[in-house]
Amino acid sequence: MSTFTLPLIQITDVSKIYKLDEVEVRALDGISLTMKRGEYAALIGPSGSGKSTLMNTLGCLDRPTDGSYLLDGQEVVSMTREQRARIRNAQIGFVFQNFNLLARTSALENVELPLLYGPSVSAKLRRDRAKEMLALVGLSDRVHHHPGQLSGGQQQRVAIARALSTEPSILMGDEPTGNLDSRTSREVIELFRKLNEQRNLTVILVTHDLAIARNARRNIVLSDGKIISDTYDHDEAALALKQSQEFP
Repeated sequence: MSTFTLPLIQITDVSKIYKLDEVEVRALDGISLTMKRGEYAALIGPSGSGKSTLMNTLGCLDRPTDGSYLLDGQEVVSMTREQRARIRNAQIGFVFQNFNLLARTSALENVELPLLYGPSVSAKLRRDRAKEMLALVGLSDRVHHHPGQLSGGQQQRVAIARALSTEPSILMGDEPTGNLDSRTSREVIELFRKLNEQRNLTVILVTHDLAIARNARRNIVLSDGKIISDTYDHDEAALALKQSQEFP
């Protein structure tokens, strides 16, 4: 007997409207999207295309104006701010361009931080989990270093370890290589790939860089708040992006 598995992410007719000086800006325009557990997708588009708004929606940081968003079968749109915070802490890890590490805090303490805001965890378990995550990203020998003592790539690895500390089902990266040189960028993106493959972790990257997007299996191209291409063919995604920029 076959077993039906719910998609991890299912958004239907989602729109997001902001009001700026009495003018309505439609950042997302009737988007529908489904993702299975274990996918590796890149959201691609130029500034203003809606990709960051879509990530904020998928990450439960923001609520759509219209539409439905089911995360692991739970309707997010009707949740309160506190309910969204709980599901975000349990299900989603974030990695940002600027690392967002606490400067006066060690790598170990930075990684422990999210565990202070979820279900009660003993100090020993927090420390053990943080050490495990730092080892996973190759920083066992940097546990007690502060961000100022680490390279940009090492700081981003600490940020990834921190995002993984709550054992989320989804890892989201918002331009995670934007402040890194090309060699370090490749190393960080390779780490995302390994986490996706080895831990069946759903990975969603936001990027304007096609070279980064090609590392993901699925490319979702946005323009003017709409999905104009959703494909596993990187050349098809590149063409859609180029056409959107030539014919806005």
